[in-house]
Amino acid sequence: MSRQFMELRGKLRAGSPVMTALVVGVLVVGAGCSDGGGNWGGALQEEAAEEVSALLVAHRGASAYAPEHTLAAYELAIDQGADYVEPDLQITRDGVLIALHDLTLNRTTDVELVFPDRFRVDTVRGEPVQRWYANDFDLEEILRLDAGAWFGEEFAGARVPLFSEVIDVVRGRAGIFAETKAPEVYGDRGFDMERLVLVELSQHGLDRPGADPDTPIVIQSFSAASLRILRDELGTELPLTYLISGPDAEDWLSAEGLIRVRAFATGIAPTKSLLVNRPEVVARAHDAGLTVIPWTFGASRADQFDSLREEMARFLVDLGVDGLITNNPDLFPR
Repeated sequence: MSRQFMELRGKLRAGSPVMTALVVGVLVVGAGCSDGGGNWGGALQEEAAEEVSALLVAHRGASAYAPEHTLAAYELAIDQGADYVEPDLQITRDGVLIALHDLTLNRTTDVELVFPDRFRVDTVRGEPVQRWYANDFDLEEILRLDAGAWFGEEFAGARVPLFSEVIDVVRGRAGIFAETKAPEVYGDRGFDMERLVLVELSQHGLDRPGADPDTPIVIQSFSAASLRILRDELGTELPLTYLISGPDAEDWLSAEGLIRVRAFATGIAPTKSLLVNRPEVVARAHDAGLTVIPWTFGASRADQFDSLREEMARFLVDLGVDGLITNNPDLFPR
């Protein structure tokens, strides 16, 4: 394991106010270890207890139990022991950062009822589809939307939060793992998402590593170009994580690809399936000085495992990843 990687992992862990200690006794795997070909079968064997510290990142908040990207989801994630919450960022028409996963509002709000005529028509597989893009609405309009009722009546009235509100709620209680979402789309519309993110963090005094040890900041993106802008053009020294999936994943996860990643990021976040058949990627990334935090772990997705807790323990103990991104913070193995 490289000295560069060990220093980086230490910084991430030292900055976390509630760093989870994963204590695994009977969950330490013997015959159940991966053979490198994706075979995760076999009974768990009882071995001596082993302690592994790892980051718990709450995916869109505690999104298994509360509507994603609402203050309720972030609050619950912190109550369930999250080290970091993970807000996806979009931009309103008047240039305000909001926490929202999709480019559009229609999946997680009642925008179709409040603004029935404010859609664009896209063509998908030859068929017209109506979409209400967040960037077509001013902040004042978005704040009129219900972002909770779709998930459950008890959340009716929840709003789409501003990034600044997320910071205020989380600050001093957990870190923030913010994602620049579709930055190229916003660039085509005249917005500089990367600069907006750093300006917002600066206004809260969080634009430098260690500025608030109780609120560490990591910025992640599926866009290598976005991370390069943050690192090279805007000069941020904050930890940056490259999200990896899709057809280019094999190239990025090669030894040469990881060296290229290290030029603009401090960590990778591959989809968990990429590591099942490629467990060697974790050590390879560590040798390149990169942390590894796979996604997304959810109770409804624990394929090949008896429980989500078992699945997460396997990744943490067998593969040695540095943390996990999960919808179920309360099921993180402790």
